[in-house]
Amino acid sequence: MRQGKWSLMGASEGMKRGQAYREQKSRCRGWLSVLAMLVVWVASAGGQDTGNPTTGSGGVAQAEQKTEQTNTPQQAAKANPDTKTEVSTKDTNTTFKLRVNLVQVRVVVRDSNGKPVENLKREDFQVYDQGKLQPISTFGIETPESRRERAEAAAKTQERIVEEGLPGKETVAIPQRFVALVFDDTHLNNADATFVRVSAKTLIESMKPTDRMGIYSTSGEVTEEFTSDKAALERRLLSVTERAMMGKINSVTNCPDVTHYMADQAINKNNDQILGVVTAETLQCQFQNDPRMFSAAQAVARSALQQALNAGDTDNEYAYRHLEDTLRRLGGMPGERIMVVVSPGFLLTTQHLDEMGIIDRANRASIVINTVDARGLYTPDIGGDIASPQTDTVITAGYKNTYRSAGQFESQFVLDDFAAGTGGTFFHNSNDLKGGLLMAGAAPEVSYVLGFSPQNQKMDGRYHVLKVTLTGKQKYSIQARKGYYAPRKVDDPKEQARTEIQEAVFSQDEILDLPFDLQTQYFKTEQADAHLSVVSRIDVKGLHFRKADGRNLDALTVATVIFDENGNYVTGGEKILEMRLLDKTYERLSHTGLTMKSSFGVKPGKYLVRQVIRDSESAQMAAKNGSVVIPY
Repeated sequence: MRQGKWSLMGASEGMKRGQAYREQKSRCRGWLSVLAMLVVWVASAGGQDTGNPTTGSGGVAQAEQKTEQTNTPQQAAKANPDTKTEVSTKDTNTTFKLRVNLVQVRVVVRDSNGKPVENLKREDFQVYDQGKLQPISTFGIETPESRRERAEAAAKTQERIVEEGLPGKETVAIPQRFVALVFDDTHLNNADATFVRVSAKTLIESMKPTDRMGIYSTSGEVTEEFTSDKAALERRLLSVTERAMMGKINSVTNCPDVTHYMADQAINKNNDQILGVVTAETLQCQFQNDPRMFSAAQAVARSALQQALNAGDTDNEYAYRHLEDTLRRLGGMPGERIMVVVSPGFLLTTQHLDEMGIIDRANRASIVINTVDARGLYTPDIGGDIASPQTDTVITAGYKNTYRSAGQFESQFVLDDFAAGTGGTFFHNSNDLKGGLLMAGAAPEVSYVLGFSPQNQKMDGRYHVLKVTLTGKQKYSIQARKGYYAPRKVDDPKEQARTEIQEAVFSQDEILDLPFDLQTQYFKTEQADAHLSVVSRIDVKGLHFRKADGRNLDALTVATVIFDENGNYVTGGEKILEMRLLDKTYERLSHTGLTMKSSFGVKPGKYLVRQVIRDSESAQMAAKNGSVVIPY
């Protein structure tokens, strides 16, 4: 990752543009870098600039950090013993306390017509964790207006400076919702693919400035990364078509006509009737009903069933693996995460662990999966595909129609499971795919965010079942997550704290346990390069110091991450600020505040800034969003 520069200074200094800082050292893009960065943040923070804090005449700690000159703790103490023991930014073996876990549940309430219900209050909701009623400690209402207000508040963090003739008046809409639109082209036929391509344009056109959408497919052949560019998304839609990896066996002769459902029933469910039906069909279409060839026909039937099972399971395997890839990509985006799966459905057969793996991965990443049956209001497939040769006999036709209808019906189970297991919606049995896609992917007009701290929670990492109900309004339908994983207690408290910071970094929610203000600045060094500074003013009175040996002790972990306008990680860093303040210094900082400044080398563009601060003594956290536009 690219390392930034950090400095400590007084409040009056920190909010003004300073001098240019050193050039960026390295560049790392992609969400994989985010995960790597978070695992080794504290270690990498040691590689950032470190300096020697001093106390100015104004009584405020300040430091200009340089890589070229690093003094040992003993040398620094001799130069200025009081200050060195009061404030330092080197990495330490700080002991973290565990933070009380706050579980947030986003709820959408709809009436009988499917419209979101407005004007509900905290007392209208009840939340059950493992069947036990929980007190709702936080309550919020999410509307298009509230999203716009958050974006405007983040835009205000940028200091407006006329620099090099560039006014810098442009703003950036902070991405708050990320929608991964996944087309199951492994199982779609061309007729359904054409229908969903047309319908999906409505969803794209409904995107708000704070929405980002990406298009993916289960074949892996269609990809458009998260963007707000509607034209680019509509162009990518044209690539959605039928792309079965294996497809149907015997597609030319259709002899014998065997489906994935029939193969699963015959081989995995030991349904001998199906083997007899396929054998009778094979005897007629290949051996002209010659009874002497019964054994040969039965051998061909067994082989056809096995091939159909292998082909269907292979197509399913492709779908599961690419769904996992999309979940990993979506899980690295900073904000609300929604995956919309457009598919005709497919059979589970023996791949139940793959299905549960998708649901489990989505729940761990706080991803809601909404599913849309691409077939719309379909009718039973009587007689099979009219484009293929007809091989049903008078004897087998009735059986075959039953198998086709059962296969069509069971194909929807996996879509229903994805939605039900993650708190999503399953749209089916309707030809209004435009409305279904809007319900699945567009932001509802109003949603409610309920927060509670589980009582007597065990740190065992187990899955907890959630249930949200309404008091006295049972006629409404409720969409909410079905559960969450409790935190797992770890032996290393620092690892636990690092996990909490990681989760906060990839959220858009503001945490206000600790009072601090955030401001962003930039200084262009060249046409193609700039320095982005993130200035944080921390209200020392809101921190929880521990008194020991005549000092006020506390340590803050400050994590800053820079994302581009589409939510992709650009750069970031983490630092630990240790404070061992004398009473007179604490008194001064209580009036002036403590200001930290981190600087990062970036290219001109639009950026989202996410900063998380954690207090080691109280285990409280704060998190805020900022934005900056650096003109080209």
